[in-house]
Amino acid sequence: MEKYKSLILFVAAVLVASFTALLAYNWMKSKSFTEEGSIKTQEVAVSTTYLPMGTVIKKQMVKTIPFLKGSLPETEVFTDASLLNGRVLISPVNANEPILKSRLAPDSVSGGGVAAIVDPNKRAMAVKIDKVSGVSGFIHPGNRVDVLVSLNKLDKKRTPVTKIVLQNILVIATGTEIQQKDKEKATSVEVITLELTPDESERLALATSQGKIQLALRNYSNAEEVASKGVTIDRLLYGMPVEKSSKRKYVRRTPKATIVQLIKGSTVSEIKF
Repeated sequence: MEKYKSLILFVAAVLVASFTALLAYNWMKSKSFTEEGSIKTQEVAVSTTYLPMGTVIKKQMVKTIPFLKGSLPETEVFTDASLLNGRVLISPVNANEPILKSRLAPDSVSGGGVAAIVDPNKRAMAVKIDKVSGVSGFIHPGNRVDVLVSLNKLDKKRTPVTKIVLQNILVIATGTEIQQKDKEKATSVEVITLELTPDESERLALATSQGKIQLALRNYSNAEEVASKGVTIDRLLYGMPVEKSSKRKYVRRTPKATIVQLIKGSTVSEIKF
């Protein structure tokens, strides 16, 4: 028995230490949620699903979930989801994302749609384009685009020209419209709604009525405006603007004359060829 005494004492010590450690862990875990200064949460209103901009919020579109207190600005969040009923979004919100006050239209705005999200100093204007000129359907709300127009210049030759007429324009809505002409097969066209100043609206209206519109999609980080001269057929093929090509002068070169002496008896004459 003596030879097992040390082993028994070792096993007993291990059991007592393990039991003590378990009690200490459970005590510390319970204290961390009850003592002052522990982790605190608050209920925050979030969307139940993806909500595009212009949506009029209804009660089934929002819920509250706990967030760490202090992790979000208290002046921007809603702790009561019912306060969001009837408010209009001016930017999209993903599922389970907090709905901040900065993403909402003023309280006075009760109707949704494009009218609620367009800048008060600008206008919303829609253009119809095909899939190719609309970058194959890759243009979405929130993107920025350049507008190009291809038309014939008002000169005697009706010179074709393509020019960027609007740059860094915000897309606020996209959609599809079914179009059918006479007995032709129905086709779908993209309808892109752009946010424009009054001056830009006039330029776009003239461009759509006089030529063919095409959109160029911009990178989110690129807001630079480029001054382009436009491109004509001469510039496209020969790398020079039409102004220079129209002033070309063709000089007709006269070959050197060949002189032949003609001798008739005592008479000598020269003939030029």
